Amino acid sequence: MALALESLIGLCRVLSGGVHGSGSPLLARKLVMTIEVEQPSVELSKVAVSETHGEDSPYFAGWKAYDEDPYHESSNPSGVIQMGLAENQVSFDLLEEYLKHHPREASWGKGASGFRENALFQDYHGLQSFRNAMASFMEQVRGERAKFDPDRVVLTAGATAANELLTFILANPGDALLVPTPYYPGFDRDLRWRTGVNIVPVHCDSSNNFQVTPKALDAAYSKAEAMNIKVRGVLITNPSNPLGATIQRSVLGEILDFVTRKNIHLVSDEIYSGSAFSSTEFVSIAEVLEARDYKDSERVHIVYSLSKDLGLPGFRVGTIYSYNDKVVTTARRMSSFTLISSQTQQLLASMLSDKSFTQNYIKTNRERLKKRYQAIIEGLRNAGIDCLEGNAGLFCWMNLSPLLEKPTRECELDLWNTILQKVKLNISPGSSCHCSEPGWFRVCFANMSEQTLEVALTRIHQFMEGRKTNGGNLNF
Repeated sequence: MALALESLIGLCRVLSGGVHGSGSPLLARKLVMTIEVEQPSVELSKVAVSETHGEDSPYFAGWKAYDEDPYHESSNPSGVIQMGLAENQVSFDLLEEYLKHHPREASWGKGASGFRENALFQDYHGLQSFRNAMASFMEQVRGERAKFDPDRVVLTAGATAANELLTFILANPGDALLVPTPYYPGFDRDLRWRTGVNIVPVHCDSSNNFQVTPKALDAAYSKAEAMNIKVRGVLITNPSNPLGATIQRSVLGEILDFVTRKNIHLVSDEIYSGSAFSSTEFVSIAEVLEARDYKDSERVHIVYSLSKDLGLPGFRVGTIYSYNDKVVTTARRMSSFTLISSQTQQLLASMLSDKSFTQNYIKTNRERLKKRYQAIIEGLRNAGIDCLEGNAGLFCWMNLSPLLEKPTRECELDLWNTILQKVKLNISPGSSCHCSEPGWFRVCFANMSEQTLEVALTRIHQFMEGRKTNGGNLNF
């Protein structure tokens, strides 16, 4: 290497006219530039170059396709309609109406003194007023059937940060969490990428509407043991993303029995709890613990957020609620890396403390989501498409398996690509959610207007009719 570099330096001298002869300085400079470009790049960390972020998933690829050709009813009516984003816009007008009638809360609240108070506040415990309001709102969402202590509420910048932070606390690099399938594609990033923790899928199927069973939990645990991987806990999403369905009380009891028997943790991600179409249809793990007099509660941790129920993903507000004192203390220390701005806390503390507003919002939001869900289910049924029966969330779980040439992941992705490129709809394929049965898709319905939803349903109907005309050919 040194000899080759020395020879190149000598060649540069000759080309530039140095040593004994005349040459070309320009050619010499070009050669030097080439040498500099070919120098090895500076190395980055294993985390930086890791592929566990999951960025190559069809889930994210669909978002990119939408970003490049977004639908607009007037300026781009043939663009891609985003049905892969679980965002709640159906009740945003209620938030705007609140701010319209409470302009003081929308600003600094106390003028210049309020600005100083917010700008200088940096306690990672968060504002006491906001933690009180958050605990109260969590109780309201659950129909007052569960109680939450504000001193156990740990604030984080969204549920993404909350889940990752809990993973850091509960597991070591190389350990694993058991996660029932199908699950939110972002978990591959949130739980694995920076923590070095593995996800071992708990495979569920349509024979019982994808409900978790003790048999499936035991099989996943045994698989981890066979791979010499230590299981640290189970993470569930209730209501489920992508199923759009709540977990039954009896199933929650079986899951709690399982983690107790194995002496591991249980994380219950309940960010869609206020999006259940009826409060009585959702059972929080907190209710199960209360019924058991909080026996074995030290292994249970709840994640919540205002991104879905309140439709505020841009505010980045999440919480960890743990029944374990050490987890609360550690999570609060680690939350210094993922704080919520004081101004955001101040605004939401006022909003969530207004019981007349929160009660009306929760009730109206549930009604609107149910109505929107019924509209998309009816539209899909009219097109000859069935869905899993749901009762919560911002999406439905659509079954297109009859359209597959073969029951394989490859055929599912071919169908997904056709729908994305030809029908111009971005939906999430079940394989990106690690579903064990090809042909299922998550379809979001709350992130658009009713008019846009109608356009999307019309496109789907035309697609299904086109298949009939073309003898089942997907490339209609």
